[in-house]
Amino acid sequence: YHCVIRSQSLIFCFETNLEFKIMSSLVVGSLFLIVALVASENCGAMRVVVSGAGGQTGKAAFLKMLARPNEFTPLGLVRSPESRDALLEQAGCPPESVIVCDVTDEEECTKIPPFDAMIIGTSAKPSPTGETNEETGRPVFGFPNGQPERVDWIGQKNQIDAALRQGKDTQVVICSSMGGTDPEHMLNQIGKEMLPDGTSTGGNILRWKRKAEVYLIESGLPYTIVHPGGLLNEAGGVRELVIGVDDNMEGTGSDNRSIPREDVAEVLVQSLLCKGYRNRSFDLRSKPEGEGEVTTDFEALISRLDGANCDYSLGVTGA
Repeated sequence: YHCVIRSQSLIFCFETNLEFKIMSSLVVGSLFLIVALVASENCGAMRVVVSGAGGQTGKAAFLKMLARPNEFTPLGLVRSPESRDALLEQAGCPPESVIVCDVTDEEECTKIPPFDAMIIGTSAKPSPTGETNEETGRPVFGFPNGQPERVDWIGQKNQIDAALRQGKDTQVVICSSMGGTDPEHMLNQIGKEMLPDGTSTGGNILRWKRKAEVYLIESGLPYTIVHPGGLLNEAGGVRELVIGVDDNMEGTGSDNRSIPREDVAEVLVQSLLCKGYRNRSFDLRSKPEGEGEVTTDFEALISRLDGANCDYSLGVTGA
């Protein structure tokens, strides 16, 4: 605005010179047009809710979008005031960029501000219970902050319902996990408790994730579902990424299971920018650093599937 004011003062100073006045008026008009275009560009930034923004992968996606203000205006959802304070300090973003929201509470999810797209990064998190398995001698893990049924099914359903209230074109991206085609996968055993009658309760994290994924697909909203392999706390942007479906482990050289969190976060963000990722469900892994070519073309990456999506007739949803 300072430059516009100076241009206006230029008109005043040379008011007696008609030619200069016309030229100066054109300058003012051009500057106003530039300001309007910039404002329009910023206003057109996609408003994206990122849940699980206090976690490692969700935080990485949130920070990536903060670094691209012309494309995104992210809103981070976190579980506690402590997580909010920590994220605000690390990100250096305005206070209104992060809010506390218990996604397992349906009413709280109705209060999420308007948005254009959503990245769901929430998940039940296993932690040691302090007990030891007598047979294996290994620590027993559980879900002290919420069982998968509550977090990965009810919590994700509440978020998908929030997206439905925004309109039919609201894209939802889920960060899930590989392994869903195997009902007896080891991850499903975490937090599971056998009852006297032979049935079980708790656990089944991949089954509950898969139930939420099916709910999203059947909602009619545009979706992207990413099943990453084992997550690594290593640098992103330095590996060749490998895309597939239905837990196929081929094509990643000497390490066929893992991928850096930073690379997963980048694919979550790219899913909102590249049209080829709409209505797609796929697995994501990486080759070891130094093997293959570093992935930079994300449209080319998704095109390698040749239209294939994960088959939800495989595996089991829910308990």
